[in-house]
Amino acid sequence: MTPSARLSAAIEVLADIGARRRPAADALKDWGLAHRFAGSGDRAAIAGLVYDALRRRASAAWIMGEDAPRAVLIGSLRLQRGLAGATIAGLCSGERFAPAPLTEAERARLDTATLADAPLHVAGDVPEWVLPSLVAALGDDLLPELKALARRAPLDIRVNTLKADRDRVAAALAHLNPAPTPHAPDGLRIPVPDDGRGPALHVEPEFLEGLFEIQDEGSQLAARLTGARPGETVIDLCAGGGGKTLALAALIANRGRLVATDGDPRRLAPIHERLRRAGAVAEVRTPRGGRGAPDALADLAGAADLVLVDAPCTGSGTWRRNPDAKWRLRPGSLAARRAEQEAVLDRAAGLIRPGGRIVYVTCSLLPEENDGAVAGLLARRSSLRAVPLALAPDLEPALRRTAHGIQMTPARTGTDGFYVALLTHGQEGRSALPPAE
Repeated sequence: MTPSARLSAAIEVLADIGARRRPAADALKDWGLAHRFAGSGDRAAIAGLVYDALRRRASAAWIMGEDAPRAVLIGSLRLQRGLAGATIAGLCSGERFAPAPLTEAERARLDTATLADAPLHVAGDVPEWVLPSLVAALGDDLLPELKALARRAPLDIRVNTLKADRDRVAAALAHLNPAPTPHAPDGLRIPVPDDGRGPALHVEPEFLEGLFEIQDEGSQLAARLTGARPGETVIDLCAGGGGKTLALAALIANRGRLVATDGDPRRLAPIHERLRRAGAVAEVRTPRGGRGAPDALADLAGAADLVLVDAPCTGSGTWRRNPDAKWRLRPGSLAARRAEQEAVLDRAAGLIRPGGRIVYVTCSLLPEENDGAVAGLLARRSSLRAVPLALAPDLEPALRRTAHGIQMTPARTGTDGFYVALLTHGQEGRSALPPAE
């Protein structure tokens, strides 16, 4: 496919997303099935165009003076990819499979329109209703953080220390030019070209051998901040596909008891193969459905040294990776997540022993589901208290301390927007992030 044909395809996918209010991944998959002539490179390029347009949907629409799929895509070419008006006009030639030629109004807006007078939620490309929460979280750094949240995310991997070390994996992946992640001592960052098409890491021999996992540096840091140690009984209460379970297994060096479960048994499906590939030891407890079904963790009540609650949340901290999610988020969704967070935190409180600890994690920037959720648990459970997290010296200045935890953000830490809080039962717990050696 020509670059112009890819633009036309992206406009078609954006129209489908808007008309059916569906996830971008679903729309892209259906487009690919209906256009089997498109190769993998074409599909990746089209996906990149679509996601860039969704990252800048509000500001691109402002620049172009309308929010139609064509306008949003054209505006994003200027804002996200830095293309000049003449270059965009050359791509929109109206020739075979190319978008229709630019109108005089479109040319004028590409040449002269700015975001100088745009409302804050437009300049920052977020839904207007969520702006007060983001102001509360980010303060004076709001606009720089929102701009960082609208850029592409880096491609990070976590070296599996059960099988290898960072130097060995970096040498094996030298053809991809990896560099150490700024803060996570087991992380590597892989450069991604300007078109956003990263390498197919899942086919690398080292991935297939379990030497590394694809994981954002923020997620790696959140796992390390649990302070998990060999010999402990550790429960990953919202394990999902197992990303943090694998990181916990490496932290305790397979010495201890690691239990992984999730309220939705379907989310656990990938974890078994991932554990096998990584050489990680964990008990996977799949809950049984139906009223009256036994609690999969009943025998562990009051026995855990550590419970990790990687809670269901809005995912606002991952909007760099999932930009369509921010436009589908509604106030009712936030209320639903808050109810889920309350339930899972209460469950965690019943699992830790005296002196044990809960580490509460979200990939959210919204205070309601971060400090707000922790404050709610503290009000319900007088035996718990929040403890400041101990941080490595290089990480401390990059993070925001909040009332009960810490907040990572794209502009300050270069990570997704993870929140982490430590709560202990009855006596002081411990959690530290050792500096990289």
